[in-house]
Amino acid sequence: MRAGAELREWEQPLNGENNEAKKNPWINVALDYGPLALFFLAYNLAPGIALFKLLVATGAFMVAMIAAMITAVALYKRIPPMMALTGVLVIVFGGLTLYFRDARFIQMKPTIIYGILAALLAFGLATGRPLLQQVLGQSFPGLSPVGWRKLTINWMVFFVALAIANEVVRLNFSETAWVYFKTWGVIPLTFVFALANLPMLTKHGLELEDKPKG
Repeated sequence: MRAGAELREWEQPLNGENNEAKKNPWINVALDYGPLALFFLAYNLAPGIALFKLLVATGAFMVAMIAAMITAVALYKRIPPMMALTGVLVIVFGGLTLYFRDARFIQMKPTIIYGILAALLAFGLATGRPLLQQVLGQSFPGLSPVGWRKLTINWMVFFVALAIANEVVRLNFSETAWVYFKTWGVIPLTFVFALANLPMLTKHGLELEDKPKG
């Protein structure tokens, strides 16, 4: 989720950000999914064996992430935390992948991101700090404390499942299969999972329609 889309709340605009950017949701979509799309295209367009294709795609991914972060600073005067986390890991593990010519580094990056997100949510639950509510509160108006707790647990379990799935694919399938899982598996699964939570959220007070003013 990139993992950036999994916690969209971390990327809510701040006061004083570029108004045109706020009005155009496609800018956020491009920042979220552009680097991953370029990674997939570079892998499929690069010639040669799977390892070489992955090295080319990794280099393209790193450049795209840096460009996305620079664009975020230009538009929003900041780099959203989720993008910053993803960007740092892409640069570090991508650099190791290119230096050692070893695909395992970039393939382990999603596992680490999912693990970090799951750990953060678990920490919030254990310490009574509703992390998800703090960053997603405006996106889920009316949701009760019980609903927030269930949503937090659900996402924590989901991130753990994604980390395990990434390791299973990484260790047991080809590099090409992993690339397709990363691009065409994780994103649809995330959207399906988010939609599957809607009945629980509405049961616990989520307001799906704006209340009339006055």
